[in-house]
Amino acid sequence: MSVLTNLITPQLEKIHSGKVRESFRVDAEHRLIVATDRISAFDSVLKTAIPGKGAVLNSLAAFWFEKTQDIVPNHFVKLIDPNISLVREAKPIKVEMIVRGYLTGSAWRGYQKGKRQVSGVPIPDGMKKNQAFPQPIVTPTTKEESDREISAEDLVKEGWVDAATYQKMAEISLKLFKRGSEFLAERGIILVDTKYEFGLVDGQLVLIDEIHTPDSSRFWSKEDYENHPENAEQLDKEYVRSYLLQNKKDGRYPAELPPEVVAETTRRYREIFRMITGSELPDTEEDVRQRVYKNLLKAGLIKPGFVAFVMGSPSDEAHARKMQKEVEKYGVFSELRVVSAHKNGERIPQVVEDYNLSVEPGVVVAIAGRSNGLGGALAANLTIPVINCPPFSDKTDLMVNVNSSLMMPSNTPAATVIDPKNAAQFAVRCLNLPALREQIMNEIQQMKKDLIDADRKLRGR
Repeated sequence: MSVLTNLITPQLEKIHSGKVRESFRVDAEHRLIVATDRISAFDSVLKTAIPGKGAVLNSLAAFWFEKTQDIVPNHFVKLIDPNISLVREAKPIKVEMIVRGYLTGSAWRGYQKGKRQVSGVPIPDGMKKNQAFPQPIVTPTTKEESDREISAEDLVKEGWVDAATYQKMAEISLKLFKRGSEFLAERGIILVDTKYEFGLVDGQLVLIDEIHTPDSSRFWSKEDYENHPENAEQLDKEYVRSYLLQNKKDGRYPAELPPEVVAETTRRYREIFRMITGSELPDTEEDVRQRVYKNLLKAGLIKPGFVAFVMGSPSDEAHARKMQKEVEKYGVFSELRVVSAHKNGERIPQVVEDYNLSVEPGVVVAIAGRSNGLGGALAANLTIPVINCPPFSDKTDLMVNVNSSLMMPSNTPAATVIDPKNAAQFAVRCLNLPALREQIMNEIQQMKKDLIDADRKLRGR
């Protein structure tokens, strides 16, 4: 099944990569939030991705943002793709507001060991596993490398947030929890506990990140809880946590999940989405990267393809700019980079990763003259076309040094085009973009017409 473990494109600036989500700059006021299919537990990202998980998280968060905007403004603008949201840029408050309605999870594990408070909030003696609190409680944590329980007083004392803002966050969190609990109860779901995150937009407190998703919340089947309160069916990520706890060895959790656990986790995520929204998401067999590419293109956030001009030296810039100008006529994205195969070849793996995993089609033009090791190094590692276009100073330079671009090692497929304009046009044609075929065909027809017109003029006809 298709998964989205990351989004890579040279056309968008990545500004953050978290355990599950990635952020990209759109402009000064907006960013893209990409919910990948990665899954984390116990502060670690597992090697195994969960098909469709990102679409559930992102689309469900969008659903809840719209359902709760009367309680608190949020950063959500619109869905770009089931996995991607356009949001307003916010200054995050580094505090997670965790609201608990029941004694379970880490709070219960601590309770069993005699712990009688969470984040400074007292818990009475004599409670049972999964028992409801008399009233939901707010138990904040700091957002650090490892989340840390902390009391409201210490949050203010340590400077994480001021007292007035914290009080407002706590009040809003309880209202959101009440709204979510009532809505879900009508659908046979118990909202057990959840987290909320806040930020500031132009000084205004807004809800950010996600809300009431299987990653940020714990859900139980209401019917199952009433029949088996201590072992209620879990409809969230706790299923994965339970598997990891049961298979912990020598103090370490498994780094991967077996196929049957992956399949069941996918089923649970999709089922909770259907139960909450009444809608279905795209099938997990769909090529998610192709869908993302098409939706980013449709939203005007990327161009249909890219041509990267990789120079061996800054002195090659003028040569590269000639080709870049030609490429831009076709409405494709282009960028210039400087990487020397001989002087800082250790950067080539990063270039390869940036382009091999890009969501859109691309072509690389290698620009290096004498002893062209750059084109060969790129062609040996890239899965996209590589074109050599050396910056020869004159015909003598060309005759002496062209062989280093023409003679590539075995299994190193790189074309060599001497004329910069031809190289740029060849790069665009290598993209093989349907949207450009008509434009290229018109250029071909115009070229033929110009030749015929010139011939007629010479012959006086």
